[in-house]
Amino acid sequence: MVIIMIVVFWGQIIIQKRKLNKVRQDYFQQHGGLLLFDRMKSENGLAFTVFSEAELVQASDNFDNSRILGKGGHGTVYKGIIKNNMPVAIKRCVLVDERQKKEFGQEMLILSQINHKNIVKLLGCCLEVEVPILVYEFVPNGTLFELIHGKNQALQISFSTLLRIAHEAAEGLSFLHSYASPPIIHGDVKTSNVLLDDNYMAKVSDFGASILAPSDKEQFVTMVQGTCGYLDPEYMQTCQLTEKSDVYSFGVILLEILTGQLPLKLEGPEKQRSLSLIFLSAMKENNLDAVLVSYVKGQESMELLRGLADLAKICLDMCGDNRPSMKEVADELNRLRKLTTHPWVRLDVEMDAESLLRGESTSGYQIELSGYPMGESEDQPINPRSSYYAR
Repeated sequence: MVIIMIVVFWGQIIIQKRKLNKVRQDYFQQHGGLLLFDRMKSENGLAFTVFSEAELVQASDNFDNSRILGKGGHGTVYKGIIKNNMPVAIKRCVLVDERQKKEFGQEMLILSQINHKNIVKLLGCCLEVEVPILVYEFVPNGTLFELIHGKNQALQISFSTLLRIAHEAAEGLSFLHSYASPPIIHGDVKTSNVLLDDNYMAKVSDFGASILAPSDKEQFVTMVQGTCGYLDPEYMQTCQLTEKSDVYSFGVILLEILTGQLPLKLEGPEKQRSLSLIFLSAMKENNLDAVLVSYVKGQESMELLRGLADLAKICLDMCGDNRPSMKEVADELNRLRKLTTHPWVRLDVEMDAESLLRGESTSGYQIELSGYPMGESEDQPINPRSSYYAR
């Protein structure tokens, strides 16, 4: 009798294991795992790993709460340690619909091939679970949000360093818009999605709201998602996410650097809740000094601060067509940075929005640096073949 009970017990365990393996295989196929493996085999040198669930459970101490790095609308991120004691960021995504599950493998191929120093690198994923798990490089020094508003504010980072971080983030977004093929629209640009590495170099992160720019204009229509205070008003009205939506959100980042204020306040008079509205009102009244954070005014010339404010203003234009491209924003920040290191540079503070959009002497700044290199990006375009949503 005892032998029969043991046999039945082990038989049930074997059956349950087979069922579990079958479920894992089904999930793997649903998320495009076979396609992903085929492409990985055909593309030698693709630095991308498909992890098992067991590996990531072990790496994160079974997703222990003490390992949580952050939570957001698209998932929870844990610190993990994989083979060779390598730290990684493990993101457990929120539920996705059936269409997104089918496209997941293809999307992972695209994101895995993005290689830019100012974009967080996707190292791998796990597909044998109901909702795929992503594995990113670990970026240790928190976020730009924490540097301006939060726990790292006490570090008292110089304004020139904040300007460098903003420039690096703009370069990362410019790469997504201009060099990825097809272009990638981030969709949730904000200071908490700008991570900082050991040297406080910016790395744009969290592509949970991202889409790959489709060729069919109607495909742009999507449910409005993002973060209040950063959302493009045009996007909220039309539900059409474009590259210029990222530009608007980046304009809010520039405001945070200039003012030290949060993008949105939940209390106080209605007109005083939105940082964008407060700033634009101050600019209209020619009263920029009233919104600048005090330590910034003490560190830099008003000419430089006015230049950055003028750039933020045109990024926040209500009409997306009137905003500059992210490449133009990055180029302008590059020029403004030279003002912090070369004080003899002449600055023409008359802002010319039309010349910015035409790419002529962006925002009216005349840079007199004979033979000085303008720091063109050396990053090469990528060439994945897809037009699906990337998450």
